[in-house]
Amino acid sequence: MRPDDHRLIEDCLRGDPAAFGGLVSRYQDRLFNTVYRLVGNPEDAADVVQEAFLSAYQSLGSFKGDAQFFTWLYRIAVNAAITHRRKQRGGMKAIKTSDSSPGVEPLDPTLSNQPGYRLEMREEERRVHEALQRLSAEHRAVLIMKDMEEMKYEEMADLLGVPIGTVRSRLHRARIELKEILEREDKPTAP
Repeated sequence: MRPDDHRLIEDCLRGDPAAFGGLVSRYQDRLFNTVYRLVGNPEDAADVVQEAFLSAYQSLGSFKGDAQFFTWLYRIAVNAAITHRRKQRGGMKAIKTSDSSPGVEPLDPTLSNQPGYRLEMREEERRVHEALQRLSAEHRAVLIMKDMEEMKYEEMADLLGVPIGTVRSRLHRARIELKEILEREDKPTAP
């Protein structure tokens, strides 16, 4: 744990609420980016991050310090985002897509100079993002953690509170499901 995190936590536990504000300032952008990818809507992401910080503040006395503060906070935020998505979906409701998606590397660098390339890449990114929105919260979370946040399996297991085997299994199933969704969209519809 960062030494100044430890100091801020101790100050907060002694009754200094401004100390927790220092932790919020330090980690809110990182949490927002992750939660935004999970919930797909900036307003909902802001609400979930606020909820996560409130939960962390209320539970700060139970933080043992055997893990990084951010790891503990990240777990709270991801769980809150997953819960939010479950409530919001209420079945299979689509969630508004965002404009920020991971970039796609071209196979041939000269492709980026061809007319229409950027438009095609934006369309492909939109398709992938919409397909991600259709995954379950658990599958979407592991895909984002591994493929976008580039986390290690051990860190993912720790954050999600599940065994590494469960993380690997969810990731495998999530990739298969994402591939199937994209392949179904590629098939032409019968007239």
